[in-house]
Amino acid sequence: MRPADDPAFFALLAGSFLRLVGRPLLPEPGLGPDWLYASAPFAVLAHDTSADPLFVYANRAAQRAFGYTWEEFVGMPSRLSAEAPERAERQRLLDAVARDGFVSGYAGIRVAKDGRRFPVTEGIVWQLVDEGGIVRGQAATFPLPA
Repeated sequence: MRPADDPAFFALLAGSFLRLVGRPLLPEPGLGPDWLYASAPFAVLAHDTSADPLFVYANRAAQRAFGYTWEEFVGMPSRLSAEAPERAERQRLLDAVARDGFVSGYAGIRVAKDGRRFPVTEGIVWQLVDEGGIVRGQAATFPLPA
């Protein structure tokens, strides 16, 4: 079962967001993993805890924003979502998330598969922490540019 269809992974994403950010990830009760993956109007991405973290999740909104398919996204080093000059700033953000649990109001430039650059604003990045307190990775959400 891939994370897009996995209720346990959805619980990790949504549960960590609620515990750390203090509000639900989804706009309405009753919406679940299928809605988040296929219909959410905002991007959600997640990477694992590897030394060079790899994407493990990207909903369809994120796939559209970055121009990658699920198969291309998952397993790709998450650092490649930012251009080389932006990577040091991205790393400072991820370090702050690891220290503080989450960061809101994130803004930066990301790069799509075709080299197109696009702004990310109002982003929230949070730790993926399971019910046992084990960090499983980090996730990000941001509204799509109009």
